[in-house]
Amino acid sequence: MARIGREFIKKTKYEYLDPSAQSRGRAQPPLELETHKSGDLIELPAPETLSVPPVDLRQAIERRSSVRKYSRNALTLEELSFLLWCTQGIKEVIPGSATFRTVPSAGARHALETYLLVNNVQTLYSGLYWYSALRHGLILVDDGESLADRLVTACLGQQFVAQSAVTFIWTAASYRMTWRYSERGYRYFFLDAGHVCQNLYLAAEAIESGVCAIAAFSDDGVNEFLQIDGEEQFSLYLATVGKK
Repeated sequence: MARIGREFIKKTKYEYLDPSAQSRGRAQPPLELETHKSGDLIELPAPETLSVPPVDLRQAIERRSSVRKYSRNALTLEELSFLLWCTQGIKEVIPGSATFRTVPSAGARHALETYLLVNNVQTLYSGLYWYSALRHGLILVDDGESLADRLVTACLGQQFVAQSAVTFIWTAASYRMTWRYSERGYRYFFLDAGHVCQNLYLAAEAIESGVCAIAAFSDDGVNEFLQIDGEEQFSLYLATVGKK
């Protein structure tokens, strides 16, 4: 176990890889999850309609920091729409093949899925939502009690999760990536998550909000919270957002 990290790097080198499912002619998986497709879609304001104050890129980078204390002011639905578009927004769809988004991804596989724990967003009930990037909308997954407290526990007691306006939770839909890249695809999940979270940090500066990325969490606890199996789909990364 002490060398598992080194073993992972070694065994995901190209010389160790089996032929990918794509190279063996297997059908491509869907471009996003189909698990929640039957739920009622809450349409978000379209990206082209959003009015966001301009922010100088250098200033945004210089001001970027992890923020763990938030005001009680709610995010607007327009601001949430902006953050979702900046982190997973689709610019172009190649039907049945690929999506091109506001963030890079290995081979345009875009195997990340976004869930939101909503605590304080105008016009949205508190609850756990899944973001449909293809339709730029939200689907309610769970509106049960004590969701924030449960996620705090899964995040090893980090109380600011419950005090945020919203917590982004990113998961990997593993076969969407490994279909093309075999086991090496597991490296790319974490690279993609970094791209996405940095976009969230910078975008939040435009709406006077702060972000704190969270990598310290119980994998099984977050997977259970999201009602996912931890293998075909597993939690990768979280980030809280709230007004400064």
